[in-house]
Amino acid sequence: MAPAKSVKPVTEIFITKNRTTRLASKPLSVVNGNQPRVKRKADASPVKDTIATKRSALGDVTNQKKTLVHINKAKQTITNVPKKVTVKSTVLPSVKTVVKPKQNENAAPPNAPAQKVQTRASLRNSDVNSTALKPKETSKDPRVKTRLSNEFEKSEVSLYSSALEEINDSTRLSSGPPVTRSQTSQVSKSANVTLVALQLETQLNLGNHEVPDGVTDFDKENWNDVFQASHYTMDIFNYLKSREPLYTVRDYMDSQSCLTRWMRSLLVDWMVEVQESFELNHETLYLGVKLVDYYLSKVIISKEILQLVGAASMLIASKYDERIPPLIDDFLYICDGAYTHKELVRMEINILKVSDINLGFPLSYRFLRRYARCLKISMPVLTLARFILEYSLMDYGTIFTPDSKLASASLYLALKMKQLQPWNKALEFYSGYKLEQIMSTVHLLNTGLHRKPREQLMTIRNKYSHKIFFEVAKTPLIKNEDLF
Repeated sequence: MAPAKSVKPVTEIFITKNRTTRLASKPLSVVNGNQPRVKRKADASPVKDTIATKRSALGDVTNQKKTLVHINKAKQTITNVPKKVTVKSTVLPSVKTVVKPKQNENAAPPNAPAQKVQTRASLRNSDVNSTALKPKETSKDPRVKTRLSNEFEKSEVSLYSSALEEINDSTRLSSGPPVTRSQTSQVSKSANVTLVALQLETQLNLGNHEVPDGVTDFDKENWNDVFQASHYTMDIFNYLKSREPLYTVRDYMDSQSCLTRWMRSLLVDWMVEVQESFELNHETLYLGVKLVDYYLSKVIISKEILQLVGAASMLIASKYDERIPPLIDDFLYICDGAYTHKELVRMEINILKVSDINLGFPLSYRFLRRYARCLKISMPVLTLARFILEYSLMDYGTIFTPDSKLASASLYLALKMKQLQPWNKALEFYSGYKLEQIMSTVHLLNTGLHRKPREQLMTIRNKYSHKIFFEVAKTPLIKNEDLF
C-alpha cells in the first residue's frame, strides 16, 4: 500500500486543445476558489458525501423516471383488480397434447355379428359417460410425438416428460432403447470438445508438472490449499506465455508525428501517481500502460488528448481489476477539468473497440509474483524487483520485450544487486528461460537504472524510497560488466 504523502500540486501534462504542454502547477486542494477539500485515504481525490452511496462508474444509464402521478395511477389500477379471477379451462392448440386415434377405432370387426355393432349416437353417449367417470388415458405409444405442456395443464406426467423425436427404424437398435437425434448430436459435440482439448493440451504442454531433480515443487507443497489453485497454476502461466505474441506492440512512435518518447514517459509517470493516489492495484497500472501502448500503435492522436488516453485506460483497467473502481468524476478531477464527461466516455469506448474488448493481457507483474513465490524470495528482494520492473514502464524500449522475459530479467537483476544466487534450475524451470536468453533484457533494464533521473520523472523513485517499500530505490547499482 502506498505511503501517505504530503499535499503537493499535480502538474498538468497535456490539458486542453489551446494550451501548451507542462503548464503551471495547480494545487488540487482548492477548486474554483471554494473551501479546501478534506483529504481522504486516496491522495488528491475528491471527497464524497458520507450520505451518498458509491454509484457505478458510468452513472445511471437508465433514463426512466417515475413521477408521483404514475405511481398513484399504478396503485389505482392495482386496487381495481378483482380479488377472485376465474379462468376457463381451455387449452391452446399450440400447447395441447395431441394423441392420434387409431384408424377405424369405432368400427366393428369384419366378422363381428350385426347385433354388437353400435351406432354413432350410442358411441357419443358412451364417450360422454366414460369421460365423466374415468380420467382421460394418455397414449403409451413411444412413437407418438407429444409436447411439454405449459403452466395451464401441468400434471405429474408432464412435469417429467420430454419431447420424443420421430426417428427412422434404421436408427433403432434391436437390442436396446432407441437413439434420438439429440443423443447423437451430444455425442458429436463431446467428441469435438475432446479433440480440441487434446490439441490444446499438446500445444500448451498442459499437465507437464514433472519437476527436475534439485528443484522444489512449489505447487505440490500447496496442493491442498484451495486458494493457491496449485492443480492448474502451471497450465495457467503456460497459457499466458503462449498468448504473448498476440499482444505484441509495434514501433509506433515514428508514425505518431505529434508525440515523443518524452511525452510518453511523462504520461506513465502521471499514471503511476494516479495509481498511488487512488491506492489501486499494481495490476491496474500495468494494464493501463498496456492499453495506452496498444491504442497508440493502432490510432494516431494529437498531444492534446494523450492525457485523455491515459485516463481512459486507467478507468478501463480499474473496472477490470479493481473491486471498487474510482468514478469518472475522480478521473476528471485528477485531470484538472481538462476534459468533459462525454469526452472521457467516448475515449473509453474507442479504446475498447480498438482492443476488441480483449483485456486479458499477459502482465509482467503477474509473472514476477509467480516466480518469486515459487522460489520463496524474501519481500525486500521482491520489492526491489518490482521497482526495477515498474521503473521500466517509462522506458519506450521495453514495450517490445515479452512480459515473461521482463519479469525474469528484473528478478535476476534484483538478486544480483542483493548479491544473492541470481539464477538456478528452479528459475529456469518456472520461467522457461535460460540465462543466455534474458541477458540482453537484463542489460536493457540495468541501463535504464543508470540513467540520470530527471526532476519531472521522480514519482516511482520517491515511491520506492519510502520505508514501506524497504527503501529499495536507494540500493547501490552494479555495472553491466558485473552482471554475469
